[in-house]
Amino acid sequence: MKVKACFQSCVPLAEAWDSGASAWTYDKRVAYANYLDDPRHLEAVSQRSNRQKADQDVTEWLPVASEHCKYISYWVPIKLTWNLSVDQAELQTLNRLAVGCPNTPITYTPVP
Repeated sequence: MKVKACFQSCVPLAEAWDSGASAWTYDKRVAYANYLDDPRHLEAVSQRSNRQKADQDVTEWLPVASEHCKYISYWVPIKLTWNLSVDQAELQTLNRLAVGCPNTPITYTPVP
């Protein structure tokens, strides 16, 4: 069986749109969708995983439990890098998950 890879944005385009990207210029939205300066931004995944996650945020979809710390260490910096908002449900989920990730660093560099 041949597995095809997809590139999945940790923070989906629809989630970015709902979190502030709707106010961005066209060029900034294109830059977000194709951002390769941070390897956490786009990750190769199986087609199955890509379909399962779709455009859901952390309140609606999470990877297997063993990947939660890695996932939030990608999600949070991307939201911060792009100055995207976080709604209350998302914040509660991230805080709940972060309790189990005490030694997971969160680093980012804001985009211009």
